[in-house]
Amino acid sequence: MTTIKTYILDTNVLLSDPNALFSFEENDIVLPLIVIEELDHQKDRQDEVGRNARETVRKLTELVKGHTDLQNNPIELESGGRLFILSSQVIDGKLPIELDLTTSGDNKILAFCKGLQVQNPDVILVSRDMLIRLKAETLGITCQDYKKFSVTTSVSALYSGVKNLAGQYDIDALYANNRMPASQFLMLEDLQTLNPNQFLVVKQEGTDRSVLARYTGTEVQTINGYSPCKIEGRNKEQKFAIDLLLDPAIKLTTIVGSAGTGKTLLAIAAGLHLVLDGKKYKSLVVCRPIQPVGKDIGYLPGTMEEKMEPWIAPIKDNLRFLLAEGGKKSKRGEETMEMLFENGTIEVEAMTFIRGRSIANAYMIIDEAQNLNVHELKTIITRVGEGTKIVLTGDIEQIDNMYVDSVSNGLTVAIEKFKEFPIAGHVTLTKGERSELATLAARIL
Repeated sequence: MTTIKTYILDTNVLLSDPNALFSFEENDIVLPLIVIEELDHQKDRQDEVGRNARETVRKLTELVKGHTDLQNNPIELESGGRLFILSSQVIDGKLPIELDLTTSGDNKILAFCKGLQVQNPDVILVSRDMLIRLKAETLGITCQDYKKFSVTTSVSALYSGVKNLAGQYDIDALYANNRMPASQFLMLEDLQTLNPNQFLVVKQEGTDRSVLARYTGTEVQTINGYSPCKIEGRNKEQKFAIDLLLDPAIKLTTIVGSAGTGKTLLAIAAGLHLVLDGKKYKSLVVCRPIQPVGKDIGYLPGTMEEKMEPWIAPIKDNLRFLLAEGGKKSKRGEETMEMLFENGTIEVEAMTFIRGRSIANAYMIIDEAQNLNVHELKTIITRVGEGTKIVLTGDIEQIDNMYVDSVSNGLTVAIEKFKEFPIAGHVTLTKGERSELATLAARIL
């Protein structure tokens, strides 16, 4: 017989997923009244948090329709569980004097949990906030993170897109033809574990022979040494990334790397090459989440382009570098960049306004994609029209969005969900190439 559990939901769970109310199967869900109050405070925000607050309020409104006295009469959910909305005045536990109840909503939720624990010792607090979970554990309250969107157990378990092989592989034959049927080059156990577009570092045992290759799902191909905009891969992972970025057949490319590994520069270089030289796409579209690092500077005056200027500054830095003459900044390079913006060849799109668009025949880069949640990711990818390639780049160790983490953000979810499909490819960049100082800082700070 299945034991019915009782989960108390923190506000941040509903702000990250409005469908959380229906994600606990036949178990009971309790919403403290303070959570409803906090939703009310967030519903007017003009961002994804506000949207989720409004969506949660709509769902709750539908659920409570026709119900009265929710303190004593829970709502039956389609999942088989029950929803309770309870006041902390009815259920109020005592907290240590260090925890202020007059100003902290988190502490009010903890007091609620302590009070409900008297009636039901097995209640579980679900929160995305690490600090409230730490306080809960200290107070003897069972708690857990909301793991619905977590696609891997840890960063180290994330799919890297690269696999090392060693054995008696016919490397000479692969070099001679540049491609071979996978069944002729790889071993049976390799074929059972590899994903389409996974990169291979193959070493021939007993020799110093090796080859860099990509498994397409049917063939093994050697890596071509392309240099878009004269940018060469400085390490094998960068060579892998360039191979993915320049392949129009791969509609979704994901690149993860710490600061200075070259993910944004490579993506823009490949995009410029395919738009300007290869004529494969009509435009280069760049989007970045509006997520400040540190204290926000508030509202900015001017047109949308002027408001976006601080956010696209890193993109323009890379464009200036790629368009520079002889590696040096020039007036001509600056004029070329401005012309490309003015005639629509390069387009910067605010994430806020992408919903409703259909973007066709474009090379689309979503930079800092680790700050997206799953809903935002879906909104973006479903905007992709015919002939468009989308590239997601980011550093999953530097997340500024408090409602996602390294194993539940949109970039991580895309990597894990799409890795089995031939139209997608991924590579993790591991070596910093910006400068010796940048590489050291990314490692030790």
